[in-house]
Amino acid sequence: MKKSSFKALNAFPGFAGIGIALLVFLYLPLVVIIWYSFNANNIVMVWDGFSVHWFAQVFQSAQIRQAFMNSIIIAVWSTLLVLVLAVLASVGLVSMKRRNSSLINGLLSAPLILPEIVLSIALLSLFAFVKVPLGLPAMIVGHAVVGLPFALMTIRSRLSETDWTQFEAAADLGANERQIFRRITLPMLTPAIISGGMLSFIVSMDNFIMSFFTAGPGSTTLPLYIWGSLRVGLTPEINALSTMILVGSILILLLSQLITRKKG
Repeated sequence: MKKSSFKALNAFPGFAGIGIALLVFLYLPLVVIIWYSFNANNIVMVWDGFSVHWFAQVFQSAQIRQAFMNSIIIAVWSTLLVLVLAVLASVGLVSMKRRNSSLINGLLSAPLILPEIVLSIALLSLFAFVKVPLGLPAMIVGHAVVGLPFALMTIRSRLSETDWTQFEAAADLGANERQIFRRITLPMLTPAIISGGMLSFIVSMDNFIMSFFTAGPGSTTLPLYIWGSLRVGLTPEINALSTMILVGSILILLLSQLITRKKG
């Protein structure tokens, strides 16, 4: 789009107002959560001064610490599983015919558009059919299903920008497929793998629906803990925990974007 087109768009009546209204609509709820997480009063919507007391309460809660550890365990293992599958799938799709590649890529990316509740119920039914107990292992598989498309898109995007002459040169010099994969493909994909892994990790940490359907005794994650706490009412402690999760998610996403930009 030409620069003059941008000027014409900016001159459209109400353009600035619509943009501001959209930003307020998207981010005002987050601002409210963050603001009231520093409320000294134990009544959420009654401001009684600035305090970090509720953040200290979060760190002191044994239940929250256990939920956090469960979330980390699930996110780490599901991310590792996602990265193995995403790298193998990306390399395999490159060697396929374009028509078949598009079909397989569409199937692997389906969790992005399928209703997650339907996907969760389907996976729950599969676990029941094959008699897989619910709990951390089942949640790891479920989170991997949800996180796979994010890593796959990132890694495939990096492969699409590849200069294939270096692979041909390595083959001409006598390198076999395993050596080319280890010495050229993996180093080249490392930034995309790290970026895709971060996206998959944060998707796992924030996941509620899949966690809800695949959780077992003793496998409560942070989103499940928050949902359970909200059943008895919103508290400043939940606001503080939500703020911490929000800040952590933003930092990971920013780092992922930074790595992606520097991949070239």
